[in-house]
Amino acid sequence: MQLTRDLYRNTLTLLTDLYQLTMAYGYWKSGTAEREAVFSLSFRKHPFGGGFTLAAGLEHVVEFLQNFRFSREDTDYLATLTGNDDQPLFEPAFLEYLQHLRFTCDVDAIPEGTVVFPQEPLLRVRGPILQCQLIETPLLNMVNFQSLIATKAARMVIATKGEPVLEFGLRRAQGIDGAMTASRAAYIGGCDSTSNVLAGRLYGIPVKGTHAHSWVMSFESELESFDTYAAVLPNNCIFLVDTYSTLEGVRNAIRVGGRLKEKGHRLAGIRLDSGDLAYFSIEARKLLDAAGFGDTSIVASNDLDEYIIASLKEQGAAINVWGVGTKLITAYDQPALGAVYKLTAIRYENGSGPGIGAWEYKIKLSEQTLKISTPGIQQVRRYTNEKGFTADMIYDTEHAPDAATSTMIDPTDFTKRRNLSNAWAHEDLLVPILRTGKLVYELPGLEAIRQRVQQQLPRFHEGIKRFVNPHVYHVGLEKSLYDLKTNLILELRNRKREEVGS
Repeated sequence: MQLTRDLYRNTLTLLTDLYQLTMAYGYWKSGTAEREAVFSLSFRKHPFGGGFTLAAGLEHVVEFLQNFRFSREDTDYLATLTGNDDQPLFEPAFLEYLQHLRFTCDVDAIPEGTVVFPQEPLLRVRGPILQCQLIETPLLNMVNFQSLIATKAARMVIATKGEPVLEFGLRRAQGIDGAMTASRAAYIGGCDSTSNVLAGRLYGIPVKGTHAHSWVMSFESELESFDTYAAVLPNNCIFLVDTYSTLEGVRNAIRVGGRLKEKGHRLAGIRLDSGDLAYFSIEARKLLDAAGFGDTSIVASNDLDEYIIASLKEQGAAINVWGVGTKLITAYDQPALGAVYKLTAIRYENGSGPGIGAWEYKIKLSEQTLKISTPGIQQVRRYTNEKGFTADMIYDTEHAPDAATSTMIDPTDFTKRRNLSNAWAHEDLLVPILRTGKLVYELPGLEAIRQRVQQQLPRFHEGIKRFVNPHVYHVGLEKSLYDLKTNLILELRNRKREEVGS
């Protein structure tokens, strides 16, 4: 599905921050553009105060990388950029270099629809440092937002206890791209359909919709509006009943439903969009059942999120289809995942000294423990026991676990350790996606990604799905990687103290 080709005429390679280009220029100018490097994309904590996150956005990442190129129009624009002295920022030879540049890196990633956790590399890029650097911003853009929305959707589906969730946030989304990617991600997370017709065409998502208050208001009476709609679309009758008086609207829907039944059609549902949803749904159910419309659904909307849905369920609301818009499409209570993309290893091939020709691991320090990056060429191993998924261990591929037992250490608390038997069933989560820029992975369809979510979530402890004080799933660093990280921190901090003291 070539979404970018459908929506845009030009390449998206300039969808990046300027500092990626200035750094790329610096690598090129200093002769280090081809130096081999490894970058990892991860996030630091779950969104919405939750206990799990869903990986999403990989298909768009692959599409972007396969179409990665600088057009003549791109470089002509870059030629107009100037520095503080009003002179060109980039010299013509660099812009010529960009026009011939093609993506040749290796990419490994965790498949879309996988349940993931903080500190784990969702995506790993290995190749010439200039190329690795240029793609940082678009990769973060694509993975951050879709993972966020897919997770929010999954939480809402959990709240409904399996009842259908309809996504209709297009009108409230942050622009065209926000709407399109959110509709896709919401479907991955478990929403059953979307109101977004373009998303339906491009992604194959089922589309649903009926009418608005304006339809009712355009007629002399509510009953006339329902009758007219039923005459035009007898196979799509879900009537919005709260334009004037909610329960009278239900009665009018029942009257029209009777006429539909006589003609061999059915009243599919009514929709409540305001007021006390628990009370009105219960009263509406009574009216519908008494009139012989036990199979008619009650759809509810009105700024719903997982907390409101859970509350309505506790109140015994007779709602069985849930329409969600603003609070899903915008990830209302946490509008950013906060994933980061960090240099974790680099190979110096020229010069002299220790480590030349071998990988030198890199780490970013911080006064906040959570923001200290993890070095290495990282992989995630997920262990399974008779109860389901039990732990994830992050390790360095250059020192893969080969002993019978591996020790895993919490990266934020060294006292929390766990021994994992490598005889247990396990799988490495990052899989090869691109090799030297060529696709080696069969991208699954959207239905397969959605099914992966539905297969994975039940295999985790139920506690991770709680909305308040969720269970913490075990994730840690393999001991040799933990020791490497600790030694690098101590080495860099000692060096800093020596520099200050000199």
